[in-house]
Amino acid sequence: MMIMGIQKPVPAWLEGIYAQKFFVGCSYHGSAKKNEKNVFCLDCCISICPHCVPSHSFHRLLQVRRYVYHDVLRLEDVQKLIDCSNVQAYTINSAKVVFIKKRPQNRQFKGAGNYCTSCDRCLQEPFIHCSLGCKVDYVLKHYKDLSPFLRKCNTLTLGPDFLIPQEIGDDEMTNETPRSTIVDGDDESSIRWSSGSDNTSMAYDCDQIVRKKRNGLCLCGRSATKISDDQDMATSMINRRKGIPHRSPLC
Repeated sequence: MMIMGIQKPVPAWLEGIYAQKFFVGCSYHGSAKKNEKNVFCLDCCISICPHCVPSHSFHRLLQVRRYVYHDVLRLEDVQKLIDCSNVQAYTINSAKVVFIKKRPQNRQFKGAGNYCTSCDRCLQEPFIHCSLGCKVDYVLKHYKDLSPFLRKCNTLTLGPDFLIPQEIGDDEMTNETPRSTIVDGDDESSIRWSSGSDNTSMAYDCDQIVRKKRNGLCLCGRSATKISDDQDMATSMINRRKGIPHRSPLC
């Protein structure tokens, strides 16, 4: 890994996370949705997308996040691999994160306060590094050895908030139209079953069920026919009462 123009021995995963590109489309899952590379496999030293995660289920995986157009790591995860003391952390979604690569900032005049040891970025006290890369740069420059700051980590899994997309999306399942036995539309033709001599009566009953459903009622069986006859009789009586009114003769 080349830091400050000097070739220094660093772990393979650290060199890989510097060289890999994240939040770009995965070449193996180009036609799939949510195929951005946002996971780093420490054992393979490559960036992968959520669809690739099942193939690396037994590997150490590190989720990469995005903050102000820069790649960041959750502080809780990366501290299991390397000492992150004196690196300024930022809070996103109630989780502290640190930047992976340094972010140079040119300043002609320096005021009071802390500044990054590598890129002159203004920092809060007591931090002196603005990113993980800046600390690695500083350690290699002054101590010539990074091993005292490295930590042994045999297992590293993704957080519970990380979702692995399924092969068949839920939206495709919900868009599938189920078959329905309810007649809809303006066609009032009845549903018929082949059940011998009861064809006519069953078709008539179902015709009444469909009509009552359109009126906001749910009636089943032969009782629907009886209620329908009573309602028709009551309706005719009401219509008979609501005839043209006649004035009473004047006295």
